[in-house]
Amino acid sequence: MAILEILTYPNARLAIPSEPVTKFDAELETLIKNMFETMYDAPGIGLAAPQIDVHKNIFVLDIDYEEDEETGELINKNPKIFINPKFLNKDGEILHKEGCLSVPGIYEEVKRAEKVTLEYQNLKGEAHKEDFEGLLAVATQHENDHLLGRLFIDRLSFVKSRSIKKKIKKELKK
Repeated sequence: MAILEILTYPNARLAIPSEPVTKFDAELETLIKNMFETMYDAPGIGLAAPQIDVHKNIFVLDIDYEEDEETGELINKNPKIFINPKFLNKDGEILHKEGCLSVPGIYEEVKRAEKVTLEYQNLKGEAHKEDFEGLLAVATQHENDHLLGRLFIDRLSFVKSRSIKKKIKKELKK
């Protein structure tokens, strides 16, 4: 397994929309293992393939894991894989403070659906349909935005989004 480089804003490759996954093979399995290793190492609770410059409709999540204080080992892992996801329904509204591995150090309140129904495939290509709410609903929407070439800061007001983007670019010039 390998820890992969995570693209960060303003890298233009983050804006490239992803393509459907059509091959469910050992190469896909290795990619997903590397995505989890990269996500846990970062650390984050989600990672979409475009964030590692792979423009396929894949994201992984684990909102449950934590680090054992004595050993430093990751415990309570609950990894979830979403391939070719499609939202069938979105209900309610929630404001949730989000951050992103591709926009390090920035945290902002984002309006999302509180409950979602998501259709997706697993590692074997088998179809699933599941309802999510709360943080898991927010995380699926956040990661799915990456598949569309969007970042969470693109969901903020024009003024706030522009201000954050200018600040990031200014800091990069230093």
